Amino acid sequence: MLNDSDIVPECQYKNNSSIINLSQEMKFAKQKYFIFFIGLIIVVILSFNYFFRVDLTSDKRFTIARQTKSLMSQVESPLKVTVYLDGDLNPSFLRLKKSTVQLLDELSVYSKKSIEVNFENPSLAETSTQRDEQYKKLVIRGLNPTTIYERDKEGKSIEKIIFPWLEMTYNGKTVPVNLLKNVRGNSGEQNLNISIENLEFEITDGIRQLVNREVTKIAFIEGHGELSEAETYDVCKSLSRYFQIDRGVLATNAAILDNYKAIIIAKPTLPFSETDKYIIDQYIMNGGRVLWLIDPVRVAKENLSKSGLSPAIELDLNLSDQLFRYGIRINPVLLQDVQCASIPMNIAPANANPQFEPSPWFFSPLLLTSPEHPITRNITVVKSEFCSKIDIVGENSKRDVQFLLITSNNTHVVGTPSTIDLSQTPKPNDKTYFNLGYIPVAAIIEGVFESDFANRMTPAGLTNTLPIKQQSKITRQIIVADGDIIRNETTGKASDSTTIPLGFDRYMNQQFGNKDFVINSVLYLADNDGWMQLRNRTIKLRLLNKQISSSEITFWQFTNVCLPIILLLLFGFIYQIQRKRKFTK
Repeated sequence: MLNDSDIVPECQYKNNSSIINLSQEMKFAKQKYFIFFIGLIIVVILSFNYFFRVDLTSDKRFTIARQTKSLMSQVESPLKVTVYLDGDLNPSFLRLKKSTVQLLDELSVYSKKSIEVNFENPSLAETSTQRDEQYKKLVIRGLNPTTIYERDKEGKSIEKIIFPWLEMTYNGKTVPVNLLKNVRGNSGEQNLNISIENLEFEITDGIRQLVNREVTKIAFIEGHGELSEAETYDVCKSLSRYFQIDRGVLATNAAILDNYKAIIIAKPTLPFSETDKYIIDQYIMNGGRVLWLIDPVRVAKENLSKSGLSPAIELDLNLSDQLFRYGIRINPVLLQDVQCASIPMNIAPANANPQFEPSPWFFSPLLLTSPEHPITRNITVVKSEFCSKIDIVGENSKRDVQFLLITSNNTHVVGTPSTIDLSQTPKPNDKTYFNLGYIPVAAIIEGVFESDFANRMTPAGLTNTLPIKQQSKITRQIIVADGDIIRNETTGKASDSTTIPLGFDRYMNQQFGNKDFVINSVLYLADNDGWMQLRNRTIKLRLLNKQISSSEITFWQFTNVCLPIILLLLFGFIYQIQRKRKFTK
């Protein structure tokens, strides 16, 4: 028989059950927080010993290359960086500045020593005279300004001068870095995007010049009527930042080139001896790299300037068999192209005062650059003069060939021997004359090469000879069928002479990509660490629709500023209601 005291009300059971459930929930919550706390401690301990960063962007724009991380580990002293891209900038240049700062922050993570970044606005001055003085000091140091033109909301034109440069100082040595790339034919947005893509290469290129202690040597071969030191002064001045540059004849020492990373043969005009060919051949067989800049046709330019006539005949350099063995044939022809440089032509009648007008110089094609190879990617067209055609010969699975420079789709081939007559100028729109296109002028060959001296005797008179290597190590060669691509113009004579920058056309007042092409070619030939591959980085250009962004500016301002706040408040309100319902039960 049950007593009244043994009867427990139903509500008491419910209360006890709620207390038990609440106790279990509190116990589970304590366990959960304890596990989270222990996990947090483990993560903190591991972070002291293991370091990693995760790039969640689709184009991996914040990922630093392996070579860059290794380079920054060699920075043993503080690195000071002064950025001159500052002041009142438009959104595009602000994006370039922001990307520069982000990259410097990433580099500082992997650097042994700190990177101090300072910003200077060259346009900030009390008077215009002081501003001009600041501009002048930067220009003297090689930091040339860029003028940008903008329009305000009222349509008023605004001109601004900016300096898209930075300077890096390390152990008392300073190196300037150009942040802005200007590729002819591209829009401003495209050039800025290219500039951002090249930031890692350009900045690490400057750091390598500051940090690198290893002396790498390259050589200009002489003794065959090659271009003089004055004619290659500008490119040598730029290359001297990376290499020790020697010049000289090959003589009789078969091992004379062994210590050189690459050699340059710049527009020879005299035949090569078998001894010289052997030295170059065995240098290649041992892994040497060569930049060939060859003119297969002789043109008397002095006759053109005087009489307007010149013969064009084949130039025998005794290199055809050797280059053919390596897989290249340089055809003794001249190329004319509608896309070309301009020259002043006298259109006045005989015995009248000279009257000059710009005229297309079809024998000076503006060569298109390959967008696929790091040597020529994102550089402007290259100016040539009396260039020729190259062919790839033979089939070799151990070699890879890529064309670097080609003509446009309106090209004409002039055979030799022939006569160049300036009075007989074709019409640019003559499709029957300019009936060819995309003819290769420069190429790079990488892989294994067969020796030109395989199964042959060693030339007499050589010293330090070894058994002939009949097949090369994996190596590289660049062949350009125009020697003038590397030649800079000079004005004056002797001590009064002045060097014109390589690739600059005084008459057209334009800078072409000759210097970038030659420097990148030599850097690629001498590159064993893959630095040039950084020039292949691609960042997708995502542009706003200017028409929509201007006409619907209020909507998009509301969407970007107010909508996130409204959604956050709405989420908080719903969360509080659900929480109240849960604990009320």
